[in-house]
Amino acid sequence: MSDDTWDPDEDSPDTPGDDGVLGPEDTLSTDDLSYDPLDTGIVPPDRWSAAERYGNTPEESRRGESLDQLLAEEEPDIADDDAVSDEWEGGPDPRAGRLVAADEGVHEDTESEAIARDVGIDGGAAGAEEAAMHIIPEEEVP
Repeated sequence: MSDDTWDPDEDSPDTPGDDGVLGPEDTLSTDDLSYDPLDTGIVPPDRWSAAERYGNTPEESRRGESLDQLLAEEEPDIADDDAVSDEWEGGPDPRAGRLVAADEGVHEDTESEAIARDVGIDGGAAGAEEAAMHIIPEEEVP
């Protein structure tokens, strides 16, 4: 074996040796022997916690909340006064609902013009063609 091989049992220059001296945080020598950080205690916050909510105990969970309690937790809807209207002067006319032909789409279409009537919104699921339709007042029809 050569002299330049490393032996893990020997101290190497990269690892500090134990010189037997404790760090200040590990010693018992302090000027204030009466202070113990564990005796300080915990100061609870001054705000409401979810742990104080009704229904945390098995009895409350079994009983459930009353209607008055549920209504007391309700928060009112906030009106958006800055909401932008989709109707403006020179803008698009009101949107049409579901369009149905005069024969309600049952019979063969014999008219040369595409005429339909608005029967209202059908669950809000309009196709792209129907969504593109807008109501034009009679006086504006050419």
